[in-house]
Amino acid sequence: MPTYEYQCGICGHIFEGRQAITDPPLTECPECRGPVSRLISGGAGFILKGARSEHSSRRDDGGCSLESTGRTCCGRDTRCETPGCGSGT
Repeated sequence: MPTYEYQCGICGHIFEGRQAITDPPLTECPECRGPVSRLISGGAGFILKGARSEHSSRRDDGGCSLESTGRTCCGRDTRCETPGCGSGT
């Protein structure tokens, strides 16, 4: 359900209302019972969250990930000679 922001025309109180898209807009302030209007907001952006894999944490220049992550893409504790080797040997 979307969350809409409202502002009272009398006391200026700003509050949120969680409503279905099909619900009519709120009309009354919960503080003073004055008339309210719905505010225009920026909305939510697209955000990805979660752990990055070892392969996605490598630098964009294709270099060894040892410097940035403390380990290489293939699990070695020494620098890889081949970027993105993935060989595990």
